[in-house]
Amino acid sequence: MKTKFLMAAAIAALATGAQAQTRGVTDSEVLIGGVHDLSGVFAAVSTPAVNGANLYFEQVNANGGVHGRQIRYLVEDHGYQLPRATQGYNKLIERDGVFAMLLNLGTPHNLAHYPLMERRGVPNVAPLTAARAILPEPPGMNFASFSSYYDQTVAGIRYLHETTGATNVCSMYLPTDFGEEIATASREAAEEMGLTFVDETTHRPDEQDFVGAVSRLRDAGCQIITQAVGVRAGITIVGTAKRLGWDDALFLTTSAGFLEPVAMVPGGVTDGLYASSGWQDLYARASDEAPAEFIAAYQAAYDQPASGFAMLGYTAAGQIVRALEAAGPDLTTEGFVAAMEALDYDDALLGTHINFGADHQGANDIFISQVGNGQWNTLVSIDGDTGEAMAVGE
Repeated sequence: MKTKFLMAAAIAALATGAQAQTRGVTDSEVLIGGVHDLSGVFAAVSTPAVNGANLYFEQVNANGGVHGRQIRYLVEDHGYQLPRATQGYNKLIERDGVFAMLLNLGTPHNLAHYPLMERRGVPNVAPLTAARAILPEPPGMNFASFSSYYDQTVAGIRYLHETTGATNVCSMYLPTDFGEEIATASREAAEEMGLTFVDETTHRPDEQDFVGAVSRLRDAGCQIITQAVGVRAGITIVGTAKRLGWDDALFLTTSAGFLEPVAMVPGGVTDGLYASSGWQDLYARASDEAPAEFIAAYQAAYDQPASGFAMLGYTAAGQIVRALEAAGPDLTTEGFVAAMEALDYDDALLGTHINFGADHQGANDIFISQVGNGQWNTLVSIDGDTGEAMAVGE
């Protein structure tokens, strides 16, 4: 009887200890997960972002980690397909037991799996989507780094209307949560500003021929055309318009299309394309100290040029590390969430201020840029709180 009692007590003690241990955390390691598009239409976003995050974690780990713990970043590829995303989220959360998720790519993919993350108590940090729905009220354990697609689109349309006089708005988009948000913003911005929303076209993720759609929008009298498509598709659309002689079209993308390869297409194919994004272009500030150091470190680590999304991966990893440090050696999910909410600092690499606070939105400034001479050129910054536009650096 005494032996049975001691065994039962030991089992109870082990169970209590297991319950007290924070998931994904040991004395020597913290597991972070990410579900990405490494092989689909947004691979040009995810791949450098993962590299950037790993570069930061490697630097931290080489210096002893955080409170003696090494950080290990586990990544799954969904190819921008929801079923594969489900497999990735289930593996990382249910089998690997990660502490937090970082840089998950895709609006529909994040929204579909947010309930799982919330149910398992897994913070979702800096997802690679700027969808408004990523931050519900209350925001739960989601932490978005930048302004939303909706706000970026509205700000971009207002800027183009005020600077060019254009009044006819159209949209080309994927019929997903991502695309619908930008199309909705385009319609509602037009109505709010007294403009005319003329027409719209929807597209498949793998679509390659846009002659019909571009011809239709040109004939409809579109002037400002918002984009919510894949990276390659966005380039092809602008090139198609030029090939058809539609040289005065004002194409506007959001942070989803704000990539160096888009600006660097040979022959000036994308010259004139506008972007409304939540951060400043990396190479527009390449001579500044923080961007210069990052560009050199990334080139040394991967033998390829850094990109804006590599910068986002690097700075997002930095956000997690700051919060892990502030949460202390006795790491808990609650302590980490509180530490994330308390982050408040100027990020010299991003060129913006990060302050998550209770609403869990790190920054809400908007930067309008345009492609010219093979790069993005920043035209103006817009204060996310006041809507006031100012020259960059003011």
